Amino acid sequence: MSELVSSLLSYLDASPTAFHAAAESARRLREAGFVALQEQEIWALEPGMRAYVLRADSSLVAFSCGDKPPAEAGFLLIGAHTDSPNLRVKPSPDLTRYGYLQLAVEVYGAVLLSTWLDRDLSLAGRVNVSGGKSAPRSLLLDFARPLLRIPNLAIHLSRNVNSEGLLLNAQTHLQPILGLASDDSHSLRELLAAELAARGTPVRAEEIVAWDLALYDVQRAARSGASSEFIHSARLDNLASCFAATTALTRAPRAHAATRVIALYDHEEVGSRSAQGAQSPFLRQVLERIVYAGAARSAEGFARALARSFLISADMAHAIHPNYADRHEPSHAPLLGGGPVIKSNVNQSYASDGASSARFVELCRRVEVPFQHYVVRSDYPCGSTIGPITASELGLSTVDIGSPLLSMHSIREQASAQDAVLLARVLDAFFG
Repeated sequence: MSELVSSLLSYLDASPTAFHAAAESARRLREAGFVALQEQEIWALEPGMRAYVLRADSSLVAFSCGDKPPAEAGFLLIGAHTDSPNLRVKPSPDLTRYGYLQLAVEVYGAVLLSTWLDRDLSLAGRVNVSGGKSAPRSLLLDFARPLLRIPNLAIHLSRNVNSEGLLLNAQTHLQPILGLASDDSHSLRELLAAELAARGTPVRAEEIVAWDLALYDVQRAARSGASSEFIHSARLDNLASCFAATTALTRAPRAHAATRVIALYDHEEVGSRSAQGAQSPFLRQVLERIVYAGAARSAEGFARALARSFLISADMAHAIHPNYADRHEPSHAPLLGGGPVIKSNVNQSYASDGASSARFVELCRRVEVPFQHYVVRSDYPCGSTIGPITASELGLSTVDIGSPLLSMHSIREQASAQDAVLLARVLDAFFG
């Protein structure tokens, strides 16, 4: 347990953005013998081959080819997402107000805004550098140190905040402070160039043409609790599932009839509508190439493969909060440490149905892992996942599951170390 949880904490710390999460998964896959493929190249696939492909630097599909063609043995898939709610830097970010240097940011996803105040924040993501006559280069960057802060308003200037609540305006209240304005102040572009140069990539400020940069809390992932039973970290939703999926695939035995696949998507938190999101053709194209790389090239091969396939959509689930227990459906209130949660919604916000849930239950029972159920209160709206999107795009039998979580979409969330171990055991069995 300790080794797996330590590996999870390292994964979280190495992944401040979706770009870094995809890169860290790719690194771990390479260490396990997976080879990188390029979408624009011809793939030469064969039984037992293990490979991965990145799209747009932030989404990843990896697979271990089965001993049998997918048309005969199908795909076993795990899906998750690499992105988390945060604050993103705007294209023209430099602000100077009342003697302060600030950055213009916008909200990405359903952020619990108040949790971003009074935190030691850094900056990470992808920087696009001019390539002259060639295409621009994409460089990963992580300042990896306290750089920014969004200070709270003193209670003396907001006397009713504790009784009436804190209301934050995303346009006016969330611009972080970067420094004090002076004659030698630097623009963000200049800061990026200096940081890249310090890390061995000399770049002139004018060569930086664009970026995809996010703020994040520099506090590292940690264990807590009377018996170290909890994990506290940013981005547990949904990097804990990305870690579990990646780990399960790297540990999966080479010999297996079915082709095992993981799909780690960007942009789930904003609806998955992008070239690399769950609504894109990314996964379909990879699966088709695997099917048609084999000997059986009949027109029915892909449809036959999907009909034999099963997807576990892994995304974190709402654990019951002891101070707000009335916000939960009484008989569907998962506990931290109680095992993976099967998420159901009759209006199809989750893809689970009786048949797919039963398959997951049997999998849990086979490896003696407890499981729980989650249904949102009937008078509350229900969130969703990549599960229904992927199921409807491909016609896959799908179950939506996830480890229970507190403080979802906070800058720092809380999970159970035991749940990380239990989910790993189930996913190992699924791919084994």
